[in-house]
Amino acid sequence: MHRNLRSLSLGSSTFRRDTSPPLVGMALVTVCLVAGCASGRTPVDSPSAESSPALQTAPDSARIDLEMPTFSDPTTIANPLFPISDLTQVVQVGTEGDVALRHEITLLPEIKTIEREGQQIDTLVSQFAAYGDGRVLEVARDFFAQADDGSVWYFGEDVANYVDGVLDNTDGTWLAGKDRPPGMIMPADPKVGDVYRPENIPGFVFEEVTVTSVTEAVDGPQGPISEAMLVEELLADGVLEDKSFAPGYGEFMAQVLSEDELVNVSIGVPIDAVSGPVPAEVYQLTTASADAYIAAGAADWAAVTALVDSLSTAWTSYRETGVPPLTADGMDVAVEALTAAAGTQDAVATQQAANDLAYVVTDLRLRHESPAAVDVERMDILARQIMVDAAAEEKGFLTGDAIHLEALWARTSHTVDGSAASRIEAQLADLRGAAESGDLPTTADIAQALRRSLTGL
Repeated sequence: MHRNLRSLSLGSSTFRRDTSPPLVGMALVTVCLVAGCASGRTPVDSPSAESSPALQTAPDSARIDLEMPTFSDPTTIANPLFPISDLTQVVQVGTEGDVALRHEITLLPEIKTIEREGQQIDTLVSQFAAYGDGRVLEVARDFFAQADDGSVWYFGEDVANYVDGVLDNTDGTWLAGKDRPPGMIMPADPKVGDVYRPENIPGFVFEEVTVTSVTEAVDGPQGPISEAMLVEELLADGVLEDKSFAPGYGEFMAQVLSEDELVNVSIGVPIDAVSGPVPAEVYQLTTASADAYIAAGAADWAAVTALVDSLSTAWTSYRETGVPPLTADGMDVAVEALTAAAGTQDAVATQQAANDLAYVVTDLRLRHESPAAVDVERMDILARQIMVDAAAEEKGFLTGDAIHLEALWARTSHTVDGSAASRIEAQLADLRGAAESGDLPTTADIAQALRRSLTGL
């Protein structure tokens, strides 16, 4: 799929622009050594081979993806190691060097029909959104289908890659049937030594996966998970990436040792959902962080101090109930950052830290509420973030904030009625235009109007 650990990230620093990197409290999965995993590969030396001649690929005798299966019920994807149709949203966190990453993978309520050799195949659509230190890196739509034998196939992706909030390229975009056949992304019954290629367009995109274990244990949001699969993935640029896939979660961990990259699942729903309403402590964290944002803007530091004490107490209490470890780590860092910022009585820094904290709190709410409802809350936080960036005259961040909002809206709009949806869509369009033009006052005004439109959704 995508490079730069195209599937995972660290919720403890969603918006943070200038603080030190957050703590990573994840337990690392034991992965195969690069030299050992690469053994047995053979160089590509013919035009018919499906990769660059410089790559050392596995022989065809090891591949299990050379014959296309049939697709009678393609949108029911129940393969336990890639259960896309059962996962409504996954949050993945990690670091790349000293950059905090956050990825959100969300099942969209739509079907994309793709034609291949005269056959119409329905595929599920999943949105992948990646952020580094709070700045949008990539927003993509991925297309998946399950074959009758239980294997899952990758039918392509629409990719938008951003630099400093500006669309840089659409590298990696491809579509099965139009560009190349689909690629296997998960075997029905993987075995050690199996080789398959999720992406296989010579000179454009390429991934070759080799299964190295199917009996691993990984540390999940609720405790150990057994029967996980480890793979080594050879990429088009020759980089080797180690990944794990866990039952009920799908892609769980990704690591590139040569590039100091590591990402891991922090929470996935509904598998990590908790029955019952949102706990009072979580609501208190939501309201106190929002109120701290307002109080800091008004330079009411007595109120800010009281609110920080209140949310610190609420978090200490709620943490003891059993919170997924990576989310708990993110909350610890966010609470500490807000406490420090409030102590400086710097309005912009405190508002920034309040937004950071509020965004991590949405992962706690995700355990109790639908992803769409949580994404509405995230949109409100993003609207506040735009006001912070406008006040700080951070023109370079505003367009990226607007793109982030649009990504959230793309997975939320189906739950909003027509008139409200039309109003929000118009505001988002106006917001993007004002942000791109660098009109700070207008951008802030539209963000405030958007917040009013989101109230009550």
